[in-house]
Amino acid sequence: MPKIRRIPIDTHPENTAFLLRHGDLYSPEQFQALRKLRVKADCGEILATLALVDDPAIVAPGEIGLGEQAFRRLGLPEGTEVSFEQALAPASLEYVRRKIGGYTLGEGEITAVIRDVASHQYSPMEIGAFLVACAGFMTTDETLALTRAMIEAGNRLHWEAPLVVDKHCIGGIPGNRTSMIVVPIVAAHGLLCPKTSSRAITSPSGTADTMEVLAEVDLTEARMQEIVARENAVLAWGGRVNLSPADDVLISVERPLRLDTFEQMVASILSKKIAAGSTHLVIDIPIGPTAKVRTQRDAVRLRKLFEYVAGSIGLITDIVFTDGSQPIGRGIGPVLEARDVMAVLRGDADAPQDLRERGLLLAGHMLEFDPSLRGGEGLRRARELLDNGEALAAMQRLIEAQGPCREQFLPGAHCHEILSPREGKVLGIDCERIARIARLAGAPMDKGAGIDLLHKVGSKVKVDEPLYRIHANSETGLAFARDLAAENSGYGIA
Repeated sequence: MPKIRRIPIDTHPENTAFLLRHGDLYSPEQFQALRKLRVKADCGEILATLALVDDPAIVAPGEIGLGEQAFRRLGLPEGTEVSFEQALAPASLEYVRRKIGGYTLGEGEITAVIRDVASHQYSPMEIGAFLVACAGFMTTDETLALTRAMIEAGNRLHWEAPLVVDKHCIGGIPGNRTSMIVVPIVAAHGLLCPKTSSRAITSPSGTADTMEVLAEVDLTEARMQEIVARENAVLAWGGRVNLSPADDVLISVERPLRLDTFEQMVASILSKKIAAGSTHLVIDIPIGPTAKVRTQRDAVRLRKLFEYVAGSIGLITDIVFTDGSQPIGRGIGPVLEARDVMAVLRGDADAPQDLRERGLLLAGHMLEFDPSLRGGEGLRRARELLDNGEALAAMQRLIEAQGPCREQFLPGAHCHEILSPREGKVLGIDCERIARIARLAGAPMDKGAGIDLLHKVGSKVKVDEPLYRIHANSETGLAFARDLAAENSGYGIA
């Protein structure tokens, strides 16, 4: 039986197994057919895609190499004896073919697909086929079935409280980092708010990416439970605690394809919230010409889909329509957004007022869930907690409890300013374009990359006056972002 060898190659999100091309474990005819392997030991098994190696220094005869993902998921020490065999395609792949053919899938069929996705039996190509087929059309009942299947495929957190609140923005608005303002306000009031977030999918930063600039977000379930018991809240990455793990796999394929349909969005958000133990949820839907939701009609359709699925799974929601006509705050990218958040919490005179007011609005809606508050008192109470410093103190306690970031992140040292081509007034800012420029600069993977907005809608600018500043930590990233901005800056100037 071959022995495991750890191969220090990150093949995320796939499991990859490495075999010597002319080893003694199989004949050349066999490896021609082996595309996927089932690697088995007494205490578990994984499926992995096969890669052949010609250098015995990497994988020796009598060994099977496992990439970083596969090695961690199998969870056995190097040198452990295992067996392997050719893995057949999962039976649920037939349901994906049916979906591609235009059929509506039943709850059992969707559950089978998601179960196999969560157990890493699908390749990225097969996941992509499922996502694209669902993007073509998906019924309301299929969306509900997808949500339930994603909940059941992973872990669920439980809290000793009848009221567990959370907030989620559907995204599409750069700089809209309101969760990091809302959570400390709500925690300071005394409501339980265990906020778990995904990494950014198509945006320059997510809540987890930005919070990671200030504190550790890769927390175990035990640490999260401990922090919430002490501080009423947490701002953590949900991937570590295995909440809706199928969603994390789907997101890893959605990201490069830039897929983000309403149906997949609803299933993703609500499955994560139920898995995190939430009972009450505020959903922020920004509406704007370059946001994810561009018309009032689309916003109403999305709201109804959220209400139907959330009501069916027992989650109480308050859905808020907000202005998505331009980015929120000034910074776009983890470091720059963290700077803006802390400025708001400190009450700095130059803190971005639009970020402050949006955070207060959403915090007010969350506080309205508290039965001890009179109706309509939520916003007043949120403003009180922010102005008197209690929210800042709650955030500082959270950072200390989660573990302050050991590395000091700074805005990228490579900078380039985008200048106004004419004198006039800023009439509009393209949120999608600005987000793409920031991502090309390196955000969110590069914490210091992003954009510092120097002017917002309504500002008067002179010719050659800087509109915004691009930050990057590499000349290559800066060049990519600069070239895209040169084609179209994203600013409309009268």
